[in-house]
Amino acid sequence: MSNQDLRMQLQENLDEAEWDWLIPHAKRDAIIVVTPVLDLIEVGVAVASDNTAKVGVWISEALIAKPSAEQMGKWNSYRTKRFDTLIVQPYVLIQEKP
Repeated sequence: MSNQDLRMQLQENLDEAEWDWLIPHAKRDAIIVVTPVLDLIEVGVAVASDNTAKVGVWISEALIAKPSAEQMGKWNSYRTKRFDTLIVQPYVLIQEKP
């Protein structure tokens, strides 16, 4: 599958979810938080196509990361907090909505 096809497929899978719906994924340690400076689809393409160089840079710059205990605590107390979400098995990429 070309990156363009992958991008189109991921675009169709882009969704919005409340934290409450994401908790089961957090419990299985599958959530990856993407900072708003990155494009969620671009991150999804890099993860799905195993682009370890690009993903490694984002991790080292703290642009993508597992949610911190502080973030999860905040979201657990505000379960209707909304996120843009993208499932890239086995992960769920999330981006906080303003």
